[in-house]
Amino acid sequence: MNPTTFPSSTRIVRPELVEVLRGLKPGQRIKITQHVRVGSSAEWDTTVEGTFRNVNFLVTGIATDRVPEDDIVVVTVHFTKDNGELSSVTLDEHSRIEVVG
Repeated sequence: MNPTTFPSSTRIVRPELVEVLRGLKPGQRIKITQHVRVGSSAEWDTTVEGTFRNVNFLVTGIATDRVPEDDIVVVTVHFTKDNGELSSVTLDEHSRIEVVG
């Protein structure tokens, strides 16, 4: 397996992020930081913390018959926020995950 891929993902995941993902255990406290861009000029970093639940994959696309090459499979991190909300984040090339606490 190519060290820069995560099983079942069609997008390249940075090797250091793959290493973090493979080491995560349910119940660990994590902090996820993503770079958000809105429009052509507005951008900022946003951070969320919670308790790691698991990693799996989201197949994107629309619900019609299309060629399989149109499907993009992205890595999705599932966690529980401090207020009890179950949440998920799909990762991109700017995502960072840290184990905290």
